[in-house]
Amino acid sequence: MLSEKQEALVKESWELLKQDIPLHSFRLFTSILEKAPGAKDLFSFLRDTDEIPQNNPKLRAHAAKVFRLTCESVVQLREKGGVLIGDATLKWLGSVHLQNGVLAPHFEMVKEALLKTIEEGVGEKWSEEMENAWGEAYDHLAAAIIGEMQAEAAASSKPVP
Repeated sequence: MLSEKQEALVKESWELLKQDIPLHSFRLFTSILEKAPGAKDLFSFLRDTDEIPQNNPKLRAHAAKVFRLTCESVVQLREKGGVLIGDATLKWLGSVHLQNGVLAPHFEMVKEALLKTIEEGVGEKWSEEMENAWGEAYDHLAAAIIGEMQAEAAASSKPVP
C-alpha cells in the first residue's frame, strides 16, 4: 500500500491535474496512441480515422472518464486500503477489456502514458517519489481490472488473451 507521503504526493498532483481534465485526458490518449498506434482499433470512435481528433466528443468523454477513474481510484488506495470500484463497474471494466482483446502488457503501456501525462501536468513538482507513488497505485488498479478479466474468462470458459 501507499505510504502517507506517497498518498500526499498523489493527492497534491491530482488537485493540479483535475483543474484541466480535458487537456490531460487528451494527452493521455495521445501518448497511448503514439506508443501503440494499433490501440486505436480498441476504441470504436477511433477505428475509422487516421488521426486523433482533439474535438471528437466521444474521445474526449471517454478519455476524461478513464483519466478521472484512474486518478480517483489512486487517491482511494491508501484511504480505503485498496482499489474500490463498485462491483458492477469493475465487472463492466473487466468485460469490456476482455471483449476488446486488451492484454496485460497493454496496461503497462497505459501506465507509461499516464506517468508521462502526470509529469507534463505537474511540471516542476514532478519527482521520482511522485512517479513511484502513481506507478504503485496504478499497478493496483490494473491488477483489479485484470483480475476481473480473468474471472470473466474463467466463468465463460474463454481464454484471457
